[in-house]
Amino acid sequence: MKSLKQLYKTGYGPSSSHTIAPTRAAQHVLKKYPDADKYTVTLYGSLAFTGKGHGTDEAIRKVFGDKNVEVVFDTQTQKPHPNTMTFSAVYADGVKTEEILSVGGGDITIVGEKAADEDVYAEKNFNEIKAVCFKEGLSLSGYVCKHEKNIIPYMREVWKTMKGSILAGLEATGELPGGLHVMRRASELLKSRANDPTQSDKDRLIAAYAFATAEQNASGGMVVTSPTCGASGVLPAVLYYYQKTYDCSGEDICNALMCAGVIGNVIKHNASISGAECGCQAEIGSACAMAAAAIAQLKGLGLNEIEYCAEMAIEHHLGLTCDPVAGLVQIPCIERNALAAMQAYNFVSIAPTLTKSRKVDFDTIVLTMYETGRDLANNYRETSTGGLAKHYKH
Repeated sequence: MKSLKQLYKTGYGPSSSHTIAPTRAAQHVLKKYPDADKYTVTLYGSLAFTGKGHGTDEAIRKVFGDKNVEVVFDTQTQKPHPNTMTFSAVYADGVKTEEILSVGGGDITIVGEKAADEDVYAEKNFNEIKAVCFKEGLSLSGYVCKHEKNIIPYMREVWKTMKGSILAGLEATGELPGGLHVMRRASELLKSRANDPTQSDKDRLIAAYAFATAEQNASGGMVVTSPTCGASGVLPAVLYYYQKTYDCSGEDICNALMCAGVIGNVIKHNASISGAECGCQAEIGSACAMAAAAIAQLKGLGLNEIEYCAEMAIEHHLGLTCDPVAGLVQIPCIERNALAAMQAYNFVSIAPTLTKSRKVDFDTIVLTMYETGRDLANNYRETSTGGLAKHYKH
């Protein structure tokens, strides 16, 4: 498996697969063919169906600047991968073409080229990781530090950016771009009080923090893929709530981020974190699993309990469709970030009691999620042609 630096990426929203990855792909092509007379970029599958709403074409044009570039949305041609892009660099004496895949979390695969990044972790799944941790007496964060010697400064920057997204989102008001007339609600949630006076403020605060980041993402603000832009509000929300409530150290938060990163990495390498490939279960479900594992680590739960928290999070998001209205990462995406964050925190509260009776391990649920996602109809995998995107009246 790859470095956690490939999981946690800092970039501008609203979508890791539709803005960050196409930006990286365009940068690759421009570097390789800097002097072409013209560039033609053809988007297929989910990129074609929801690229306008996600601002894919704008992200690509920003890279090419004042160069002659045409972006084509091809919703008819079927490609093996749902997020395929073809870049053509046109010269007077011919055309050079690159086919590039957006594979989730802002990552790209250049067809025909070997990946440049080498594996950092030899273990291939969670059971193998767990065996190493038990044998060597390591926590999941200790396992990461053993393999990535200089990861702590990177995690500090990740957390700094995550907090910055929350704070900016809590301050911002007004309407989000895109034409759906969705209003920012994070600051309103923060200032509100529960209708039931006996209810804890925990859920309201976690929801406010998740809304803050998700709204920043929807407006094209700076976020951290955790594991994607569309699900970037879940993990920061629970960590920010925990740190503010229990005054834990930055070192504790970094350890929690590494623990969550192991969970996200296992999902990414054994299934998918792409809504276009496996539906929203792959994004929000994965983010919920990462957040549950992070809080479990902070609460001092053992490795089996951490695994159970992550497993529950995936299990209870199985089959979740990706059907964003108008191709925007707003409805139902923003609310889903908040609900998943609240669920993640609550999963941890029951894990100590239930772990000893669990029947399903994390690797099994990851495989199940992948197969479930591949079985979803195409109109429920980030094409905005079915589900809520089809029936929402706006």
